[in-house]
Amino acid sequence: MKAIVAHEYGRPEVLKYEDVPVPEPKDNEILVRVIASGVNPADPLILGGKYAKEFGTHLPLILGYEMAGVVVKTGANVTKLKVGDPVYAYLLWGRGWAEYCISNESESAIKPRSLSFVEAASVPLAALTAWQALVDVGKIQAGQTVLIHGGSGGVGSFAIQIAKARGARVIATASTANQDLLKQLGADVAIDYTNQKFEEIAHDVDIVLDPVGRDTLARSYGVLKKGGIVVTLVSRCDEAELKKHEIRGASLSSHPDATELAEITKLIDDGKIKPIVSQVLPLTEAAKADAQAATHHTRGKIVLKIADEPTG
Repeated sequence: MKAIVAHEYGRPEVLKYEDVPVPEPKDNEILVRVIASGVNPADPLILGGKYAKEFGTHLPLILGYEMAGVVVKTGANVTKLKVGDPVYAYLLWGRGWAEYCISNESESAIKPRSLSFVEAASVPLAALTAWQALVDVGKIQAGQTVLIHGGSGGVGSFAIQIAKARGARVIATASTANQDLLKQLGADVAIDYTNQKFEEIAHDVDIVLDPVGRDTLARSYGVLKKGGIVVTLVSRCDEAELKKHEIRGASLSSHPDATELAEITKLIDDGKIKPIVSQVLPLTEAAKADAQAATHHTRGKIVLKIADEPTG
């Protein structure tokens, strides 16, 4: 099968389009024919090799931490999924940038009926990260106010929609070009971070979701009400600031969860969540997709299309 392989850590140029053997599923695994695979800011980070120890990655490396495809083989202990099932998954160990990949029943859920495979491939990692930040850690409640930074990105665009589906009031930030998208996604207040200070607009917030870090995180502590929580995806919270403002903080590392993904599927098929795919590229252009992801300025998601959509 064809796959995108890195034999060394480095920049996107180290990615090679190569022939590799089709993997064989173990007893608790499934083999999936991949139709499409999502691209995330984590991909260039992992490719750089700086976090190899933390992420447990080793060479040769095949990136791709979310995919949509069709089950072609199941291990002896697999009971919920069968050959022919259309699935999508957040892949803990990646390897989605290939014509076939391995997954399992704790990662894979049946793909939303209302989405194409390309659209579905953009969902699992970003939507589960948003879900785990807001629902699992933030314990979001109807009527609360949520501030979502980077609202036009992969995680942010899902977070706005999940928060609205849960009955929250949403304030979201993005650049000038993406103000229209924030409104389209359902944000009650859209802030243009290029010419507005969010801390002058957002007050008494219950939950802040921060996929940006640095100065954005530092300025977020003051907008939370007492007892509120900031959930950061890229940093560690400043304990002194948390104490000073009498707020809580959490650093989130998201993880695959087929049960939560099935909840997200319901919201998608009920029309409450819609993925935003800004670019679809062939597998051969994975290096270009990886370079774009590294800018952290992608509108929604980039998806690699690996095979044609199945018919019927």
